[in-house]
Amino acid sequence: MRTRSTDGREARVEVLPPWPFRLRTAGSMDGLTRVTNGVVHRLLHVDGRPVLVRVAQLSSGAVLFGAREPAAIARMRRALGVDLELAAFHRRFRADPWLGPALRADPTLRPPGRPGGFEALLAAVTEQLIEYERAVAIQRCIHARHGRPDGDLRDAPAAASIAALAPAQLCACDLSPGRAASLIRAAREVAAGRIDLDSPDPALQEAGWRRLRAIPGIGAWTVEMVALTGQGRLDQLPAGDLGFLKLVGRLRAGGDPHARADEAAVRAHFARYAPWQGLAGAYAMSASGPVRSALSARPERAPAR
Repeated sequence: MRTRSTDGREARVEVLPPWPFRLRTAGSMDGLTRVTNGVVHRLLHVDGRPVLVRVAQLSSGAVLFGAREPAAIARMRRALGVDLELAAFHRRFRADPWLGPALRADPTLRPPGRPGGFEALLAAVTEQLIEYERAVAIQRCIHARHGRPDGDLRDAPAAASIAALAPAQLCACDLSPGRAASLIRAAREVAAGRIDLDSPDPALQEAGWRRLRAIPGIGAWTVEMVALTGQGRLDQLPAGDLGFLKLVGRLRAGGDPHARADEAAVRAHFARYAPWQGLAGAYAMSASGPVRSALSARPERAPAR
């Protein structure tokens, strides 16, 4: 890793990933990440101050980060998984009869990540049990109305901003009343410091999961999505996702496209990939084209996720 200052204001950090990495140069559907000429642009906030982070991959394979605040760079590094050392996972499962072909086809795959735990929670709550396209539209509306703009970019809302809202203000973005109430209650816990979604300490992370699970409307799927996408916990698999229920059900039923497994069966199937169940799940979805589309066809009624 090399760090250098370009003009006395912006620090640039050049990172050589310890495992093959490919920067995905596509803007995010929620509108928070933009790409211009192959450079990823993301607005973050550090101690309430807006910070633009720019990310590009060099021909050498190194990844170049630029921002005025090192903390913002650290958050983007974690979200992108640049520093993940995945050699042990690939050595162990490269010849796996189920996942091996996907690992060999794309060793650069990482689960999708977000640069903040509350941002991941907001996304997970909005994605509960509805089509992904509709969830993204809800997210874009919430970001537009309650996010933190700076120039032509916008950061996700802070927990304190969501905590101060009435449920009707989120329902105006098409979020259901129950999910709006759940998100606001969770935001109040985060804003008050009773839940720390950005701590690197696994014990604090897991304490936060327990408090989240105590909130009506927030179940295992939501918490596991936060853990995987917002906290970089590769050992966490959102086992209740319809995509996994279909995939494992089909495998257990000899290819029956109508078969469904339950969460326990999904967890049992992915247990062999510990402690990388979340990474194995990302590969399973990448290798299962028809099943991958199931992620945008969630059931209309189910227990708290």
